Parts: sequence; structure tokens; C-alpha cells
Amino acid sequence: MQTIGLIGGMSWHSTEAYYRRINEQVAARRGGHASAPIVLQSLDFEQVRDCQLREDWTGAGELLAEAARRCEDGGADLVAICTNLMHKVFPAVEAAVSVPAVHIADAVAAVAQRSGWTKLGLLGASWVMEESWYRDRLRTHHIEAVIPGPSDRAEIDRVIFEEITQGRFLDPSRERYVATMQDLADWGADAVALACTEIGLLVAPDQSPLPTIDSATAHADLLVELALAPAGVAQAEPASG
Repeated sequence: MQTIGLIGGMSWHSTEAYYRRINEQVAARRGGHASAPIVLQSLDFEQVRDCQLREDWTGAGELLAEAARRCEDGGADLVAICTNLMHKVFPAVEAAVSVPAVHIADAVAAVAQRSGWTKLGLLGASWVMEESWYRDRLRTHHIEAVIPGPSDRAEIDRVIFEEITQGRFLDPSRERYVATMQDLADWGADAVALACTEIGLLVAPDQSPLPTIDSATAHADLLVELALAPAGVAQAEPASG
């Protein structure tokens, strides 16, 4: 099995979910005492959050690119950013390493395509919902994204950074997310992409009015699939279209 490089800590709550999911899937597929060889660079989210608030995406890209290089230096055969928002600097990370970098939106798209979903509601940080880079990546897989209205976007973003990335999972916030998901269903979404890796820790699948794609789970599963491929053939999920 090839070694997976994880750039985590943004937040550590979802990085923990990645670690658990990857190892559960490897154990299920290989049996016995099998677990995944992983190189983890867990960043100080305070530093990354400071870059976000100042919109210093160049600085953020340098932080994550250096973490990616450390993953490769530690033996990683492929690398991944364990957060949706920081894929805004994915090009810097991809350029920093010679091994494949696996994009989280490609993993979300793969789940949608297997299920026949072509229109996804998109919940995440404001930059994920409002800017085009994430939706553009989905569009390369012929998947349309629909986003909530302005007040809902503001509340979705507030809950992410004031609550769930700090390990606080509150019932009123869960109810607001579910109501927003219902709006997305009314607007024709086939499913909801939980494009913040902590949202799946707040809203369980059976609480959503629509099928959900937990981006952390989808990303972890794609990493396992690639890592279990024969040595030398792992590659990022190619964009289509």
C-alpha cells in the first residue's frame, strides 16, 4: 500500500475523522491488522485562520505548500488537504510536490456521479459558496452547484468558524442547517455537498431532507482507493469535460 500524506489541523476535529475513516476502510478491505501508512502534517489552525481573515492567500498557500513538501519528504506517495476551503490554494500545493495531490471536489463529484446526481446544494465557508473556484471544479465533472441565499450563507459561515471548527455542535445551528438544506431541495438540488469537513459532524445523514455527500468521507475514501492501487499508478482523479 502506498503512503498517504495528509495536510490537516484545519480543524483537527475533521482531521481526526479522516484518520479514522482511512484506517477503517483499509482494515475492511485488507483485513487482519491492516492499517494505513500515513504522513500527517497537522498545522496550527490559528495561523491559517489569520491568513484567511487577512485574505492573505499567498501566505496561506506557502504554509500549505511547505506542509505538502514535508509530507513528500516523509515518504508520502500522494497528498491531500483535509479541508475544503483551503483548496482555494490547491494550485500552490500541487505545484510544490512531485507526487499527486488529490482534490476534495473531485472526490465529491465522484460520489455524485456514482449516484446519478447532477445538481448539488453547496454548503461551506463563504469563500467556498460565493467564489467560483469550487463550483468550477465540480463543473468540470458536469455537476452544477446551487448555493443558499445571502442570510443563510452568512449563518452557515458563522457556525463553521464560531462553532463547529472549535468542536461545538449545537442544536439550533443544526436546525438552521437542516432548514437551509430544505431550501436547496426546493430549488432542485439532488443532494447536498457538505463542503466543510466538519458539517458531517453536525448534521447526520438521517437528519437531512436530502441525500448528503460528506466531503471528508468522500475524500478519505478516494485516498484509500488510490493508495491501494499498485505502486506507481496512483493519481489524482482527473477532471472530465
